[in-house]
Amino acid sequence: MLECFEVISAEPGLAPEMSIVLNYQDRQRSRLRGKTRCGQDLSWYIERGQVLADGDILVAKNGEQISVVAARETLSIVRTDDALLFARAAYHLGNRHVPLQIDAGELRYQHDHVLDDMLQGLGLDVHVSEKPFHPENGAYHNSGAGSIHSHHHHHD
Repeated sequence: MLECFEVISAEPGLAPEMSIVLNYQDRQRSRLRGKTRCGQDLSWYIERGQVLADGDILVAKNGEQISVVAARETLSIVRTDDALLFARAAYHLGNRHVPLQIDAGELRYQHDHVLDDMLQGLGLDVHVSEKPFHPENGAYHNSGAGSIHSHHHHHD
């Protein structure tokens, strides 16, 4: 079994021979066992709170590298050019702590018919599709070794 304790960013043009396909839920786990696409057993033990992104590389103890591939998931997709409606939709989804992928004029979240109904009630069209899911990490996400978000208030 390959045991991985390190995650690195992929170098442009270089892709490891092995890869593992993971949904968003599994990419959030700091410890997990799985199988690569070629059937090799794999486990990883990474820093809590680190979310594996599509293209990240897991590095095994023996030096082998395994590319992370975001799996296709059932997503609800909302598109609008109306900035106010877009902001309202993002607010209501964020208020429910829904992992949310935000692109220009488009919101994606893991399919949920209750949330779909809520957004349709706001006047938005919701479409369901199978796509990789890349939600925002959040303001306090630790984006790498040594990077810590500090939150300062000036009290003048």
